[in-house]
Amino acid sequence: MLPAHWYEVKRIYEEGIATGNATFQTEAPTYEEWNRGHLTISRFVAVENEEIIGWAALTAVSSRCVYAGVAEVSVYVASSVRGKGIGNALLQALIKSSEENNLWTLQAGIFPENIASIKLHEANDFRIIGIREKIGKMNGVWRDTVLLERRSKLVGND
Repeated sequence: MLPAHWYEVKRIYEEGIATGNATFQTEAPTYEEWNRGHLTISRFVAVENEEIIGWAALTAVSSRCVYAGVAEVSVYVASSVRGKGIGNALLQALIKSSEENNLWTLQAGIFPENIASIKLHEANDFRIIGIREKIGKMNGVWRDTVLLERRSKLVGND
């Protein structure tokens, strides 16, 4: 993913926001805000017919050095191509890249209503470790998230 991709990345992110089941965000940030909040490694776009149809990136879960190998995943796919394996390809690219960059744990917080995303993560060796009950409010309504994690079999096993 390059800064020049932001317009399309933002458009896809806004499609996710509009579903009400992809993120607590109510509007897309500026590129500068988004860039500050995500790791500079492991940023990907999926392209089909010269059009960006999905993106994936990682966010640090903590600034504490003990958690330097732990990141949260974001995977978004354009509504017109959902269900075609784009999310799976992006998530697999994130996993591979994260291990190449010495990350040992990936996590995801997913609304329980987003069954397709939960299944996608489970198919890529993420396991449900719990439900974060009423973790945040969205439009005045408390929402839960399902917390999933994937522990690398290649990194951090010493």
